[in-house]
Amino acid sequence: MKKEKTKFRLPAEFEYHEATWIGWPNNKQDWPGKFQPIPWVYGEIVRYISRAEKVIIIVQSITHQKKAEQVLKAVDAVLNNVEFFKLETDRNWLRDAGPQFVKNEKNETLLINFKFNGWAKYDNYKLDSKIPKMISDKLNLDILKAEYKSREVVLEGGSVDYNGLGTIITTEECLMDSETQVRNKNFTKKDYEEVFSKYLGASNVVWLNKGIAGDDTHGHVDDLTRFVNHNTVVTVIETRPNDLNYLPLMENREILEGAMLEDGSRLDIIELPMPAPVIFKGERLPASYANFYISNYAVLVPTFNDPNDRIALGILSELFSDKPVIGIHAVDLVWGLGTLHCLTHEQIL
Repeated sequence: MKKEKTKFRLPAEFEYHEATWIGWPNNKQDWPGKFQPIPWVYGEIVRYISRAEKVIIIVQSITHQKKAEQVLKAVDAVLNNVEFFKLETDRNWLRDAGPQFVKNEKNETLLINFKFNGWAKYDNYKLDSKIPKMISDKLNLDILKAEYKSREVVLEGGSVDYNGLGTIITTEECLMDSETQVRNKNFTKKDYEEVFSKYLGASNVVWLNKGIAGDDTHGHVDDLTRFVNHNTVVTVIETRPNDLNYLPLMENREILEGAMLEDGSRLDIIELPMPAPVIFKGERLPASYANFYISNYAVLVPTFNDPNDRIALGILSELFSDKPVIGIHAVDLVWGLGTLHCLTHEQIL
């Protein structure tokens, strides 16, 4: 569906950042039995991002901050490019609980606060829902609550990907589900497209079908299909016919073939492989190379001790020839049911 552009613009992740937001890990129940290595993975992420932009880290307390500082000092992060804000949180996955940073007609930054309800699955989200206001207060930025037909709109950042010019990609499984994890009861596609137009400046929405197996968000697009520039997406493909992801990912690929950008042109589509299934304690985890994060310094890509790690890094290196593409070991991290993109949130300059 195409609509006229509105007064806001949601910049693309590949545009130049003023900062990256993360929440330092604190909830051990997100990684039961595997929490010990997690701060060190976060340390690696901050080490690279801090080389070319500020990293703003939400911590629970002064004690929590000191633990983070010890890790960051040990891994040689650029500490004068790191800033801490204190706020008690539940889980701290900034991609989903944080606000959207948009630009108005004067190119000023403001925040869009979509309601966060724990992915319509978990009860412990009330503290996380305070994150947008805290960011607004700390940065002295105006904040606008996303409402439609007198209702607060639920939307997580990982459920949409965007090219900065008015095209958004999302999935029906996540936003249109009426039984499993219902974000906005009785919302139609037209309702969502009106919301995307009003608050995110989207004139064009591409609806994919289903997300990957093991994704407890029920279909987030940031494990599937990502813009790498204004007209090019990478999309994950499963080549093993007996795998649960084989047909859904092929269907998404076909949808992309027929999709158009905001100017009526076709998408350039690059395929990314999938790693072999990552299973821990009998549970399939949402391992995907599409959950990368584009920072000013480098593109950080989750890796899984898999032969396809090298292939995925090679494909992305060709697409991002102006910056290094760096693998971050994510076998432990994905036990928290998310990886690099899920835990970060860009703040565009």
